[in-house]
Amino acid sequence: AKHKNPSGGLNAAGRAAYNRATGSNLKAPQPEGGPRRNSFCARMKGMKKRLTSKKTASDPNSRINKSLRAWNC
Repeated sequence: AKHKNPSGGLNAAGRAAYNRATGSNLKAPQPEGGPRRNSFCARMKGMKKRLTSKKTASDPNSRINKSLRAWNC
C-alpha cells in the first residue's frame, strides 16, 4: 500500500517501482487535458459502466472513481 496514492492510482515511487519491475513507462495522470486524457477517460468510463458493481460505482472511495477524479474525467 506504500505505493498507492491516497487520492487514487500510484504515487511517483509506485510508478518508478512498477517501471523498474516491468520495463514499462507509466506516466502521471494528465488532468489538464490532451489526447492521453481523452483516451484514458473514454476507456475508464467504459470500464466503470460495464465492469463495476452498483455498490462500487457509487462509492466515492472506490479506486475507479478516484482515478476518474484524478484525471478530471
